[in-house]
Parts: sequence; C-alpha cells; structure tokens
Amino acid sequence: MRVLVIEDEQKALAYIRKGLEEAGFSVDSAADGAEGLILAKEENYDVIVLDVMLPTMDGWTVLKNLRVSKDTPVLFLTARDDVSDRVHGLELGGDDYLVKPFAFVELLARVRTLARRGPPRESDLLAVADLEIDVTRRKVRRAGKRIDLTPREFALLQLLARKQGEVLSRTQIASYVWDMNFDSDTNVVEVAVRRLRAKVDDEFDVKLIKTVRGVGYVIDTKEDD
Repeated sequence: MRVLVIEDEQKALAYIRKGLEEAGFSVDSAADGAEGLILAKEENYDVIVLDVMLPTMDGWTVLKNLRVSKDTPVLFLTARDDVSDRVHGLELGGDDYLVKPFAFVELLARVRTLARRGPPRESDLLAVADLEIDVTRRKVRRAGKRIDLTPREFALLQLLARKQGEVLSRTQIASYVWDMNFDSDTNVVEVAVRRLRAKVDDEFDVKLIKTVRGVGYVIDTKEDD
C-alpha cells in the first residue's frame, strides 16, 4: 500500500516514514503543501497523512483542492487540538484527526483502518461515449482517431471525464489544473476549454463538452435541450 506523508518537520517526517516502511508501506513524502498537492493529484495513494501548518500552502487548502478530483482518505496530523479545528478538517473532507505528540502505534492503526475503507483506485482508462483516455500513457482517442493534447489540456480533459455528468465551476477547474485561485477577471479557463473543444469536439457530430451558463462546464453524452 502507498502512503503520502506531507509534513514539514524533518524529524517527524523521518520518524513517520521509517515506521510506515517497517510496517510494509511504500512511502512518498513532501515538505510543503504545494509539493504535496501535486503528488496527491498525480499519483494514487491509499492514505495521505497531512499536517495542517505547512509552508507555501496549509493543510486545509491542500485538502480543499484535492477533494475537487480525488477521494483519497486523509489523516490530519497536527499540534492543533481545538475542537473547531477538528470540525473544520472533517467538514473539508478529512477522514481522521490525530494530535501531536502521538504514539506511532496509534498512527499506524489509523492509517491501516483508512486504507481498508478507502475507495478503489481510480481507473487508468476513462471513456465518455467514443472518447477514450489512457491516463497512464497519457493518450487520447476519439472514434479511433488519436488526439494530441498539451499537459494542461490533458489535465482538464481528465478532470472533466472523471467527473462525467457533474458540472464543475471555473474555480474548481482553475484550482485543479493550474493550482490557482480563480480570478473573475481572468479568462484562462474559458480559453483552455475552447482549445480543448477544438480538438475533442469540433470534428465530431456529438459534442461532449458543455457549458452550463453562469455555473461552469461538464462533459456528458446527453443531447442539448
């Protein structure tokens, strides 16, 4: 099983990593929030151990961004013991909360529990009608025709496909694809969607990428009203 530990205290990180590896886990780590978020999005983990107070991006923000596209179980590990902090973490989508200092045997037990009840791994092959996305090989085909995408376009298409039928706001899309907070004066999302449509939809009768006016974008196979 794979675990990602996002922790900026080097001694604590080394301690957790050593213990988890001795228990049979494969462990990746990050020392700041931004780096941890990139790993959490790009890789598939069984559990993420996440500190709250992190450089570049705090744990709350990391989890909020992660939940746009992934349901990986998250164990908050922090010195903050206020009830309001625990509630906030759970409301954001956290699965468990362990306060420092802690006994490693308790952390290990909680990680194992989360790993057992975690969601199945996301498929490496996505399909929407005649659109096929090979996530591992980063290849896209529609009706058997190969479609070449930039890394950003691929990330955008993958997000829409994984959330097929779910309308995603511009804020959600910007957060996932660009790791940025959406600025209403910025049309980066609209431009990216327009370019993606030109490659994925323009040559085909059935259009998959839809605009929901005033809300955002969705990919589905339903005919427009």
